[in-house]
Order: sequence, then structure tokens, then C-alpha cells
Amino acid sequence: MAPKVVVKSPKLKYTEDFIEAEYDYQTTRVDTQGDGETITVSPESTSLLIRTESKVPKLGVMLVGWGGNNGTTITAALLANKLKLSWDTKEGPKTANWYGSLTQASTVWLGTSGDKEIYTPMNSLLPMVDPDSIEIDGWDISDFNMADAMSRAQVLDINLQKQLVPHMEQLKPRKSIYYPDFIAANQESRANNLIPGTKQEQLDRIRKDISDFKSTKNLSKVIVLWTANTERFSSILPGVNDTAENLLSSIASNHPEISPSTMFAVAAALENCTYINGSPQNTFVPGAVELAEKTGTFIAGDDFKSGQTKLKSVLVEFLVSAGIKPVSIASYNHLGNNDGYNLSAPQQFRSKEISKSNVVDDIVESNRILYGEEEKPDHCIVIKYLPYVGDSKRAMDEYVSEIMLGGHNTIIVHNTCEDSLLASPIILDLVILAEFCSRVSVRRREAEGEDFQSFSSVLSLLSYLCKAPLVPKGAPVVNALFKQRAAIENVLRACLALPPVNHMLLEHRIALGH
Repeated sequence: MAPKVVVKSPKLKYTEDFIEAEYDYQTTRVDTQGDGETITVSPESTSLLIRTESKVPKLGVMLVGWGGNNGTTITAALLANKLKLSWDTKEGPKTANWYGSLTQASTVWLGTSGDKEIYTPMNSLLPMVDPDSIEIDGWDISDFNMADAMSRAQVLDINLQKQLVPHMEQLKPRKSIYYPDFIAANQESRANNLIPGTKQEQLDRIRKDISDFKSTKNLSKVIVLWTANTERFSSILPGVNDTAENLLSSIASNHPEISPSTMFAVAAALENCTYINGSPQNTFVPGAVELAEKTGTFIAGDDFKSGQTKLKSVLVEFLVSAGIKPVSIASYNHLGNNDGYNLSAPQQFRSKEISKSNVVDDIVESNRILYGEEEKPDHCIVIKYLPYVGDSKRAMDEYVSEIMLGGHNTIIVHNTCEDSLLASPIILDLVILAEFCSRVSVRRREAEGEDFQSFSSVLSLLSYLCKAPLVPKGAPVVNALFKQRAAIENVLRACLALPPVNHMLLEHRIALGH
């Protein structure tokens, strides 16, 4: 069991209800106006009071697409870890763990003790939801119980499946919604567990499902997460989905351009639930974002960032920060699970292509020594459905870069990953971090009469876990992986009145004295 981290500081106060930190937030304001030859940088400091609620609520998670590969795998993982299961494989005995989870299996730097750097598990810094306490439920267009769905997914070792069957077969997805225009036609054979009626009637049913789950399990909070099939992009239409009012009216009038994922996002907002989009489609049309802001609920997305895209953001960040110029990125994928089957349709592939292609944009824009104003690397993405490989996705990438005096550097990477076993810990992290964010509020220290402010409805702090991170209007989109992780770590440190990690280690580089 990890040791509890206790911070001794006059700027931090632990009470029964809150952890209160006095924090000086230091940043810089940059002015590029004028002759274009001078950049004026002004340091700024804001004194804040950051309050984190100490009590961790009883949390429920509802998955849309519960019976899919990701849904069955995260459910199995929650049960296997809670029951502390072990099983035999051809490689020897295995035990349940949370490898791949940022909150459960990674550590953060605390400081130094003599010549040693001290690290602690991320979830030991502040009160966070224990995965063993999470209640799970959800919807699916297929009526398979979760044991049969787990068998259909072919992700987990059979000896683990056998132990989970008695627990999983008791779980059955609620009826879901299916609009054939939004997902591939090849999914129709699965669609036998559907909510009937108009879109308004379906919205009311989804809201009732959330309410029933919350009351039946005596939950304090519910988070709804989309892990169903990739949809085609929705058209943004004036008068239809451009405002919250128009979106609700369009649902009431049964408008055909309201997607299933947006329907669930609306239901979550109206039931005061956080909603997370794990697929690449544009679920959060302007009306859905406005509705979340009006209801004071949180949204996050888009598209789980698990394997190839995460590696791409790391490699391109490394190359550009080293002054090397990537000029061509070719990404090829083949996979055989149902996600791959759905993505074999052109419109659904286009949604995925968009989320995977934008991942290097901010890194390229950070270095105008290498790139002109409109210049970007050539970037090609191919996804092919190959049934035999199942959930074991193959990703092959070629990075061609220009180096000094007309030279070239080529990096070729082959990555084989069990897709759902990478995505499931990401689901857990999204849920745990989203819930944590809902307990943090901030105000300026000198403004004693001022109300504490929560995070923006758009939880951009979760960008580390998403391919196409959703950010508040007017905020920069950050795809660089190390910046995204540093943001999470430093926000946690700020909640404890600790300075951001900078790795300067001046006390070890200069004889500063004491």
C-alpha cells in the first residue's frame, strides 16, 4: 500500500471537509505587437486559494457501448482487481493489476532526499476514487449479457474469463439508440436492444436510466462515457444544433442530424452528470457545449489516446524540440475487432482520420525556425480491417525528417498492441480525474467575498488521455504529451501548495548555502 503524502506548509490547511492551499500562480504575458522584431514578455503572478473537497463520493459510471470490447474489458478489469483474481497462462501465473493507468500505475516526482529523487503514486497525493468502489452500468445496441459480450470480444485470457463469467453474466446492458445514418451499415446485425419511440422519448428514457442507476445504487455522482462505435461527423446547422435551445428543440422535433452520442451528452447534462466522449466524432456540437455550460456540468473528449497516436506525439515533439524537421509522417493500421469493422466504412474512417491527423499541429506551430506559416508535414493515415488479428492492433509508422545541409533522417516504428487492454485503463483515468476535477474550486486570495470557481465545463486537463483534446473557447490546443502530463501533475501539486516541477535542481548545481 502506498504511503500517504502529507505536506507540511504554512500555506496548506487540512480540514474535515477541505484541503485548502494558498498558491502563487506564476505565468507570463507575451506581447508581439510593434515592429515584429521585439517580443515583450511580462511575468505575472496571481495569488490563489485552491480548495479541494476531501470526501470522495460514491461514484457510478455508465458506459455507452457497454457490450463492446472496451466496455467488457474495463468491466472485467474492475471485477478482477476488486476480487484480486489470479489465473494461469502459458507464460505462468498472472494477477490482476492496473498497468497502463496514469492514476493507478504511474508515479510523480516529489523532490529530493540527499542524492535520491523521491517519487510517489499519483493517487497518493490527494483523495481520489478507489477503482474497487466504482459501480458500473450502461447501454448497448446488442442484448448480449456481459459474459457473452466478453467472450465475443476475445480480448481476455480464457482462464480469467472463466472466473469472471458468474459475475459478468448477471450484468445486462440497458437498451440503447441506433441511428443507421451515423454508424456503418455493417453494425445493423448487432442492433437488437433498442429504445423505441421519438428522439424526445429516447432522451427521456436515457435520463430515467441515469436517475434509476443513481438511486438504486445510492450514488453521489454518475459519469457517462461513450465507448461505442465511431460515428460520422454531424453537420453543424444554424437553428438545429448551434445553441442549447435549438438543440433541445431539434430533439423534440425528431431532427435527423442529432447523433446518438449527442443525445447521450444532452441526457447527461440534464441529469447533472459529467460526459466523456471516447470516440472521434464531433459529439460536442456548439449546442451541446452551451448546454453543459448552462447546467454547470463537465464534458471531455475526444477519442481515447492509447497507442500509435500517443507515440506519434512523443516522437514528433522530440524531433521538433531537437531542431529536426519532420516532413513526412505515414501511419498504417490494421485491426480486426468491431471498431475496425465499423471504421471500414468511409464516413466513420474520416472521423478517425481527423482525430489522428491533428495531433502534431501545435508541435509544428511551436517552431517557426523549421516551418513556414502555412507549412506542415505531409501526413497520411490508413486504417484497414483484418479480422484475423482481432483486438491485437498493428500500427506501422514512417517518420522522415530533414536534418542539416540537406540530409535526411528516417525512423520506422512497428507497434503491436492489444487495443482494449490499452484503452480500458484510459477509461478508468478519465473517470477518476474527471471526478477529482469536480471537487476542486479556486478564488483569488485577496477577494474574500468572491465565490469559488470550478474548472471550466470543458475539462481540457484530461487532454493527455484524448487524441483530439477538447478545450474551452479561446484556449490553445495542446497535443504535446509531456506538456499534457505535466499539466495534470502540476495541478495536483498546486492543490497541495507545492510549486510546479521544473527539474532545475539548482541546489545541486550551485553551492547556494542555507
